[in-house]
Amino acid sequence: MKKLIVANWKMNPSSLGEARSIVEGMDECVRGLGEARERLDIVVCPPFNFAEEVANMLSMGELSSVAQLGAQDIAEQLEKLGVRYVIAGHSDRRYKMGESDDVVNEKIRTILSRGMVPIVCVGEQTREGAWQDSLRAQVEATFRGMTGGQVAQCLIAYEPVWAISTTPGATPDSPASAVQSMALIRDVISDRFDASQATFLYGGSITSENIAEFLGRSEISGVLVGGASVRVDEFCSILSIVAREV
Repeated sequence: MKKLIVANWKMNPSSLGEARSIVEGMDECVRGLGEARERLDIVVCPPFNFAEEVANMLSMGELSSVAQLGAQDIAEQLEKLGVRYVIAGHSDRRYKMGESDDVVNEKIRTILSRGMVPIVCVGEQTREGAWQDSLRAQVEATFRGMTGGQVAQCLIAYEPVWAISTTPGATPDSPASAVQSMALIRDVISDRFDASQATFLYGGSITSENIAEFLGRSEISGVLVGGASVRVDEFCSILSIVAREV
């Protein structure tokens, strides 16, 4: 069964030359995987200013068979580049830029209307107190007014803010904990939106040291990789572990 590895570059790297180096390193890594690459689907989400160059590079070489272009937000220009996946509701935008559930909801609708696949990020800020209620409310508001068919077209990335390394006082999540939260999300979308099927990704300080543990769970179909996705050696280690061991 293929696993989906989403490289969310956010606003990195700082130059086009660095972006090229990252993609070149990924291409070399995929070449070295041989037939094992068939176990991978890779989505690369660069910042908009590098999107065209990255799109051209992904269409050539070894990456062309396993990688597609993604985006961190929606823009009309992205459609012309062949963007297939778009991240919506990432914790950086929700909690650092004040993006509301209503705004995320509208973005999801726009992404779907343009024939793209939304990667919808949801996740609680803390595991203290009534965190289940907080997560449930966020999921309900994020998909409010949508049909089960629309929700089923989304990839749901569970992203616990408290587990992200850039969050002050962050503590690592565990596969068991992540699956517990995914079960809650699944119950909400099943009860509220009549969406019986959902594909879940996990995002929260994914590294080569923990990738096998998370993707070893059948409930987790892929991962959203942040900081590690722009460190070529680390990201290649992640791809190799997933292709050969998971």
